[in-house]
Amino acid sequence: MIWQHSHHVAQVHAEGSNRVALLHLDAIQPVILEGTAAAIWGLIDGQRTEQTILAELGACFEDKRGQMHGQVTGFLANLKDQQLIEAACVTSR
Repeated sequence: MIWQHSHHVAQVHAEGSNRVALLHLDAIQPVILEGTAAAIWGLIDGQRTEQTILAELGACFEDKRGQMHGQVTGFLANLKDQQLIEAACVTSR
């Protein structure tokens, strides 16, 4: 699956830190992502597949127990449930 940021989400990146605040326009409270969560958010660009995101994270974070796949998949599902991301419409050129 290829994900992109929802067009209904405002985001603010904290200068000099790995932190981002997200607010869906229909939500009351923002979602704050830090660390690995913010890194994943930064990799969601409407072009990368989940597998590509996992590969890039694997290069940055040690995954000795092989748990990253389930955690990233669950995190992406959570973002989708909150309508912060949506499936990308990919067209071939």
